[in-house]
Amino acid sequence: MQHSKPPRIKRNTRWWNSNWFDVAQLAAFSFGLVWLTVNGANQMGYNWQWYRIPKYFYEIIDGAFYWGPLIEGLFVTLEITAYGIVITLTVGLITALLRMSNSFSGRLLASVYLEIVRNTPLLVQMFVFYFVLGPILDINRFWVGVLCISLFEGSFASEIIRAGILSVAKGQWEASYSVGLTKTDAYRFVVLPQAVPLMLPPLTGVIINLIKHSAIVSVIAVFDLTTQALDLIAETFMSFEIWLTVAGVYLVMTITLSVFMSLLERRVNQRS
Repeated sequence: MQHSKPPRIKRNTRWWNSNWFDVAQLAAFSFGLVWLTVNGANQMGYNWQWYRIPKYFYEIIDGAFYWGPLIEGLFVTLEITAYGIVITLTVGLITALLRMSNSFSGRLLASVYLEIVRNTPLLVQMFVFYFVLGPILDINRFWVGVLCISLFEGSFASEIIRAGILSVAKGQWEASYSVGLTKTDAYRFVVLPQAVPLMLPPLTGVIINLIKHSAIVSVIAVFDLTTQALDLIAETFMSFEIWLTVAGVYLVMTITLSVFMSLLERRVNQRS
């Protein structure tokens, strides 16, 4: 008995929904952005000096290798980001648990923190931390910047974590208690494994914002990537080259993080 092959379904893909059209749009946008930048600089009579940029990444003097100011600033930015991610997620988790707790004082404390942090500018918070809380608590400017950015991003992370936990069906909690699990074990073995895959995409956005917002520490003279760029521009007047280079470095960091988080999300979904 011969089995006939099932008919092939021909997909009627519109040209504007194809991947090639997306690539063409990106190429056109990139070309337009480059053209506007170059054309604007030429109209200003700007003298491009890209050949001077590499030495701000590294130098070899008398056979010895030295990192340039942009790489030194990048190390500080990465350090701020690493500490910031840990503190942001910790603050976010604690705040989310307080919001869902039965403690009136805990819910009030979490609500006051969220309303104050989310409804005031980050720049104002940085100045309050630096000029008020820093001297009172004897915190240096580096940790002032880390704590301020972390508390700011933690307020958004807390709502993401709370929404992820609340998305788990009530029956999952009841099933956990019915088999004798404590509330802590229910969180650990039942709730969080289901909630984490839902949290990862929006938390990725929070962490990317943390990287970008780390540039604000330049206002309190922390020598991160942005501060080093400002100093170089004051010395060399190469505004276009340095700012475009710094923007490219930030773009590489955020895209790398996005790819890593996408791989992590895929792995978590496969395990769940």
